[in-house]
Amino acid sequence: MNRTASEATGLAHQWLRSPKPRRRPRLRLVCFPHAGGSARFFYPWLRHLPTGVELLAAQYPGRDDRIDEPVIDRMDRLADPLGEAVAEVADVPLVLFGHSMGASVAFEVARRLEGRSVSLVRHLFVSARPAPFSADPALRPVRDDDTLVRELARLGGTDTTLFDDPDVRAALLPAVRSDYRLIESYRYRPGPPLSCPVTAVVGSHDPEVPHGFAEAWNAATTGTFTMRVIPGGHFYLIERRPALIAYLLTALGLRGSHRDGPASTP
Repeated sequence: MNRTASEATGLAHQWLRSPKPRRRPRLRLVCFPHAGGSARFFYPWLRHLPTGVELLAAQYPGRDDRIDEPVIDRMDRLADPLGEAVAEVADVPLVLFGHSMGASVAFEVARRLEGRSVSLVRHLFVSARPAPFSADPALRPVRDDDTLVRELARLGGTDTTLFDDPDVRAALLPAVRSDYRLIESYRYRPGPPLSCPVTAVVGSHDPEVPHGFAEAWNAATTGTFTMRVIPGGHFYLIERRPALIAYLLTALGLRGSHRDGPASTP
């Protein structure tokens, strides 16, 4: 019998959040946030999903309900427990979606799941991130708080007025800086390609992701590769959320018509 995300124990309970667990989901969509992001970034997606799709989002340490936990600045230390956590909820098909830094995390989680006896991932969507084995235009090293806040403002997707409050700045910036260190130090380790379909999604005017570097994700899989360009910049998925999710559902062959209302924020 399928269990809901709220009934998960162990690493799944620690690492994954769901705004509305499902009793009998047909599929679980597991999302991985960008640098500085948290699970709640994806909660608005719930209103656009069929009731048969359970939305889960990774909660990295050092933010929201894990604010008091030490941050992680190495990919293996993040992807290893996340891979185990996602495997715990693989009693139904899994789809992984990662944005920006989260795309690299989702890819590494998919690699860890691929190493099991049965492939657990139905589809991997990588958003706004160059392929890790392409000529990667890495994020510039950030040395001080003001430079980091300006970088967040340049990319969009973050309300940087929050950082006007010194207490908020002191609470939030350590996780952002740690995420930047993680993605800047991340290096792809050669290994077998995935077998699941991979789709790269990129904003049409994203200065961080040249389209050629997004297309290089085709080497990540022996399965089907697709590239989708959506109007917008690095955080195209905020303004284009309904169109993006409609595309994901179409790519997955889902035609569910019933949608949820607004998600509550725990």
